[in-house]
Amino acid sequence: MYKQYLTAPIALLLFATIAFLPLQVTLAEDASAVDSAANQQERLPLRELRLFTQVFEQIRRGYVEEVADTELLENAIAGLLLELDPHSVYLNANDYDDLQEAATGEYGGLGLEVGSERGMIKVISPIDGSPADKAGIQAGDLIVEVDNTPVRGMAVQKAIDKLRGEKGTNIRLTVLREGEDAPIEIEITRDIIQLSSVRSRLLEPGYGYVRVSQFQVTSGKDFKDALKSLQQEGPLKGVIIDLRNNPGGLVPASVEIADAVLDSGTVVYTEGRLPSANTRFEATEGDLIAGTPIVVLINGGSASASEIVAGALQDHQRAAIIGTQSFGKGSVQTVIPLGDGRAVKLTTARYFTPSGRSIQAEGIVPDIVVEPAEIRRYTKRKQLREADLEGHLEQADSKLEPAQNDDKSVTDDNQLYQALNVLKGFQLLGKAVFSKADTLPDIPDTEMK
Repeated sequence: MYKQYLTAPIALLLFATIAFLPLQVTLAEDASAVDSAANQQERLPLRELRLFTQVFEQIRRGYVEEVADTELLENAIAGLLLELDPHSVYLNANDYDDLQEAATGEYGGLGLEVGSERGMIKVISPIDGSPADKAGIQAGDLIVEVDNTPVRGMAVQKAIDKLRGEKGTNIRLTVLREGEDAPIEIEITRDIIQLSSVRSRLLEPGYGYVRVSQFQVTSGKDFKDALKSLQQEGPLKGVIIDLRNNPGGLVPASVEIADAVLDSGTVVYTEGRLPSANTRFEATEGDLIAGTPIVVLINGGSASASEIVAGALQDHQRAAIIGTQSFGKGSVQTVIPLGDGRAVKLTTARYFTPSGRSIQAEGIVPDIVVEPAEIRRYTKRKQLREADLEGHLEQADSKLEPAQNDDKSVTDDNQLYQALNVLKGFQLLGKAVFSKADTLPDIPDTEMK
């Protein structure tokens, strides 16, 4: 259904640290280059091929249950990649569709976030403007039937599969709603749903927060839009980019995000056996937030493309990296379509940060290590202050802003809380420690001596 998005004439689409390559062109040219260096080696070990056919025949004839030849051969293909490394895999048609869906962030469906409650499917929230939203589905609705099929006891993923489908197809939902005496039947026409992996908000005036949960086709654009949206709410003093538990995604998206806050220099480069695997990505001129201090949050779930962004900003001293050591996936996978809806995902290169670091099996080490912890306030008795004394002098006119109330979502997340404090420290010192000294306007330039 979504092959149209990824099988168009794309020269090179790197994927989380994965790449889609035109199989019959690029790989053929690269293979000839490798063959020329190994033309004296035996390419097909006949002895092992004979052994394979013998084993294949024994399984066909003697296995306790009959197995189709096509299934045996497909399993054999999967086995070719199984022992190479954890990331090289064979993708059947369903797996390939899922991979493309994850890359685009698009699927055919209703636009619902759902969970499970009392054996039924509970609507957590309809996406604004989605078919479900337009049809009147509300948060808290319980879906009891899908096309007259009861869903009680059904696994959430199986229910999600039923809700999804081709654009333009209809589905009938039976829902229970609080305050209604009888079930409600709602017919909805499926459409293409675009999920954004980027969300943003202000933690406090001047301090922006951008969460990137995955690197999808539109993540670079969405990230830049998020920065512009934050800037429209007032001058930015600092930005937190949250890459925690981000497993990766498309490399071009990670490059675009890093490029958005860099003026120049290498973002990442890759090295492999094939000529097409040797690629260098450079930042273009123009920092969208003009040197505003940045903190990047990472943890052990930050992998692949997340590590590209963190490594690039760390090497260029553009951001302070805070949190815990990242996952350490420094390899590049190429997704090779096989032409019949199936594909092979093959590790073809390693990637390196701008300074030449390989983070494979090592990860990005934060500049400031902050382990996750619970923040708990002590209850203290009220203390006597000047304002409580009888006859105290009234305050003269002051331009000082009152202290901001704590955002509970920040104080409940100690790593985010510390990241915000670091940004405030940059502002307090009067210069961006990890950027140019003159990027913070309207603040005297001071030095620690």
